[in-house]
Amino acid sequence: MTVVTAVAVLVGVLAVATVLGLVLRSRTGRARTVSSAGATPATSPVSDETSATSASSTTAHGIAPAEAFGTRATLVQFSTPTCARCPGTRRQLDALAAQHDGVERVEIDVAERAEIATRYNVLQTPTVLLVDADHTVRTRFGGPPRPAELSAALATVLQEAPA
Repeated sequence: MTVVTAVAVLVGVLAVATVLGLVLRSRTGRARTVSSAGATPATSPVSDETSATSASSTTAHGIAPAEAFGTRATLVQFSTPTCARCPGTRRQLDALAAQHDGVERVEIDVAERAEIATRYNVLQTPTVLLVDADHTVRTRFGGPPRPAELSAALATVLQEAPA
């Protein structure tokens, strides 16, 4: 292999890695609305995997005691003990929940509850689910939620919920 060929291969690999990194970064923390069938929209990178799970992935029944859920909405955070971005997400969700009556945050350690991670197709931590008063999953965030998108999704759920 000549030096020119080796440099061309190296540049190609770096270009592909950069493009993949930018694509993944652009999708992290984006809100994805969850449909009643349990699948995320077709534009979602996990739509095939999510639709293969049971319909129970659209409800939050059984992941925490009923008393832990908010009367209007609940922010469910999936995390692990080694997650570097989870403490910041926890503070973000706690601050948002404190601003609204009837909104609570529930944290699930997927290292201790692997069946829950499988049920909700949690592939990264943090993953956040926005659950309405009926314990139906309305929105899903892979990675730390973008504040504006999280606030907008919560506002939509709170407008529909009884006060």
